[in-house]
Amino acid sequence: MGTDLMKLATKQAVKQKFAQSVAFMQQTRMFFPFLYGHSIVSYRLGLIFLLVVGLCSCGSLTSSGLNGTNFTIGTNVTPIREIKPEKDNKATVYIQGKVEKKAPLIKQWAYQINDSTGKIWVVTNQKNLSEGAQVVIKGKIRYRSIPLAGKELGEVYLEEE
Repeated sequence: MGTDLMKLATKQAVKQKFAQSVAFMQQTRMFFPFLYGHSIVSYRLGLIFLLVVGLCSCGSLTSSGLNGTNFTIGTNVTPIREIKPEKDNKATVYIQGKVEKKAPLIKQWAYQINDSTGKIWVVTNQKNLSEGAQVVIKGKIRYRSIPLAGKELGEVYLEEE
């Protein structure tokens, strides 16, 4: 008889907990009716959109290097036309452009990079750059003098760091 009483008390306790859970869910449905009948995914997408817009509004797009006419990764990218062939110039620059040609060297590779302002050869240890790939390269400006028949046919190039 004692075990029957325990079973009955346990069943009543479970029913009471279940009834409390159902009541809580009904109250939640009253307070948050916009969540029911609609996909939660659309609310998450809206929240993500608002967060991205909020983060972008914290700073100027032009100062971060994201300008509308000429997309650049950073503001410190140097256009190739601004790299001058000075004999003792060993400045470090970043260039961004598309790989147009590649040439194997001994233990190195040379890639011709075009950024729509000009072309320059880059000497690097990387051998996995494919033609047509967009790249950003940091390198030192080098100049190789090639005097030929009284003319200077030297060329400026980059040596990747």
